Amino acid sequence: MTAPAFIKEEHAIFRKSLKKFLQKEAAPYYDQWEKERMIPRSFWIKAGREGFLCPWVDEEFGGLNADFGYTAIANEEMEKIGSSLIGFGLHSDITVPYINEYGTRGQKQRWLPGCVSGDIIAAIAMTEPGAGSDLAGIQTSAVREGSCYRLNGQKTFITNGIHADIVLVVCKTNPNAVPAHKGISLLVVEKDTVGFHKGKKLDKVGLHAQDTAELFFEDAMVPAENLLGEEGKGFYYLMKMLQQERLLAGICAQASAERILELTTSYVKEREAFGNPISKLQTIQFRLAEMATEVQIGRSFLSEAIQDHMEGKDAVQKVSMAKWWLTDMAKRVAGEGMQLHGGYGYMEEYEVARRYRDIPVMAIYAGTNEIMKSIIAKRMGL
Repeated sequence: MTAPAFIKEEHAIFRKSLKKFLQKEAAPYYDQWEKERMIPRSFWIKAGREGFLCPWVDEEFGGLNADFGYTAIANEEMEKIGSSLIGFGLHSDITVPYINEYGTRGQKQRWLPGCVSGDIIAAIAMTEPGAGSDLAGIQTSAVREGSCYRLNGQKTFITNGIHADIVLVVCKTNPNAVPAHKGISLLVVEKDTVGFHKGKKLDKVGLHAQDTAELFFEDAMVPAENLLGEEGKGFYYLMKMLQQERLLAGICAQASAERILELTTSYVKEREAFGNPISKLQTIQFRLAEMATEVQIGRSFLSEAIQDHMEGKDAVQKVSMAKWWLTDMAKRVAGEGMQLHGGYGYMEEYEVARRYRDIPVMAIYAGTNEIMKSIIAKRMGL
């Protein structure tokens, strides 16, 4: 496919370097990581040392001061290896940007260098057992007591939850605020905080190597200096930053769909039936043609959304469209890819089977696709 307009020579060099790194340090071990249900911290350190974590961070804090094009490339190439690498994008391009955007200079000096080097792994804790897309409904509370906040509550489905050294916790500092979202704040909780406990690694349908966990806060005393931004402004910070999170979900969905199309095209050319490759059958050709068309449409629209985001435009509607359509498209492509692999498509030794079970969650996280459609409708004045 033709490279998007925002891809320059330096982006191509970065992609080549990252692909080489991943082929050496990730691809040969990915299946083992899936079996072990964990990506080792040593890989995080290697990625950080090579400059593949948070490349957009300012050079003052160890980054490359790179633009969003590098972020898009990093997430695409990680996804091509496997969806369980989603935690790297969650760290680099979803959680750490909050520290960069709303943190004090002292907070940036304290956490950003480690986030870039891989010595600090970050997670963001929004979802609770009883609150998902409705963030105003969270129950986790943080009561100010002198120089600390007393934090109580439970979070679930937290990406990087096991490895996390710091967790950006969405909590209520004013439970009586009207409307409720005005009482939400963001606290950075460090792993050794007394009263902070990590639950078991959750057993998921897919993303087997990704460490998703429950987190518990029982009278955890968090220093007030770990408040990120202003008290009561957390909801507004989240709404501003969610555009990028949802765009990243679309980027990963597109990359996975492209990989499935590649795998399926190769397979049907090799698989024979009735004396000929099944790629010679018109029904197979038509189905591949349909898959290829959807994938190409996705790439074109995604490139436009990325360009708008890089230019600092309010692309909420376009990104919401991209998030729901691309993740749904990826699910369709995964289902078709498995079907065209026949019985082998249902075998774990074939990559298409892993892709099939990894993709569905993309339509759920970063705001469900139903929420995306609600946002689009609202932007349409409906």
